[in-house]
Amino acid sequence: MMLVEGMATPRGRFPHVKRAGDFLYVSGTSSRRPDNTFAGVEADEMGTTDLDIRAQTRAVIENIGDILRAAGGALGDLVQITTYLVNMNDFKGYNEVYGEFFDETGPTRTTVAVHQLPHPHLLIEMQAVAYLPKERS
Repeated sequence: MMLVEGMATPRGRFPHVKRAGDFLYVSGTSSRRPDNTFAGVEADEMGTTDLDIRAQTRAVIENIGDILRAAGGALGDLVQITTYLVNMNDFKGYNEVYGEFFDETGPTRTTVAVHQLPHPHLLIEMQAVAYLPKERS
């Protein structure tokens, strides 16, 4: 079990990542930063928010990469990703950014719509599984 220094602290009693044999299981990860702000969220002086699925997706994947690096792995070690979108209308933007990181040789993927995530500014959360033999880590 492992909390990763420099990452947003989980909003519950669970680790960022847990090793089970040769697999690393990454907990649901969002675009939340260590200071509890969110990548892909802007608010104007009137309080109107602009939520950017592309920026949030990029930040989530980069956060997962940071978590894997702290455990001795990398995005290339991922074998499975589950993505939770609040709105399937965001699928296109999410899919475009996802394609910047992964292709058909990458991890298997499931994308589902959920009613809501733990903060109203979150459009996306991802959990992942990586294969990282102990002798490589």
